[in-house]
Amino acid sequence: MRASLAARQSFTEPYPYFIVRDLFPAAVAKELATLPFRAPGLDGVSGKRELHNDTRRYFDAPTNAEHPVMGRIAEALQADDIVGEFARAFDAPLDGTFLRLEYAQDVDGFWLEPHTDLGVKKFTCLIYLSDGPGHETLGTDIYASKEEHVGAPPFTPNSAMIFVPGSDTWHGFEKRPIQGVRRSVILNYVTDEWRAREQLSYPEAPVHAA
Repeated sequence: MRASLAARQSFTEPYPYFIVRDLFPAAVAKELATLPFRAPGLDGVSGKRELHNDTRRYFDAPTNAEHPVMGRIAEALQADDIVGEFARAFDAPLDGTFLRLEYAQDVDGFWLEPHTDLGVKKFTCLIYLSDGPGHETLGTDIYASKEEHVGAPPFTPNSAMIFVPGSDTWHGFEKRPIQGVRRSVILNYVTDEWRAREQLSYPEAPVHAA
């Protein structure tokens, strides 16, 4: 992780964001990408992830115990030294926040309206996992405003798009064909005001930036 962050690509337009590659060891990334989870259907509804809260999957304590690779990732991202690396690399206010990790599986028909993550999310890292046919075109869409689409980084396995949420950090996902399952991990550090404590990896333990 440290090597990946050190080699980050920085962008300033339309807002500051970063691309990192080889975030995890290759074997870890492959194991994450092939976890035996069945992708939930959309039932013709999309636009916001919260529309499907009942089928979302998190790196919570029971799931981490059942799938050790998820537990190892959560443990690493909870560690003071790694939190400190993120805080310094991206000037992110992480001290005292809580780790939230979601395992996302998106199927054909999925889309997300532009949004900013502004509020209780203090850090956003969108980690790409899958490498199915055409998946290189499935990166997160970036917007200069809610109405102005700018582009999308490549959806390269084991790479990530990172930003510190602000009033201008518009991102989403334009509806386009998805072959198979678009798998990713959504990493956030959130404030104590996050209500859904069951989504957190360590709901009673805030992180500390060493």
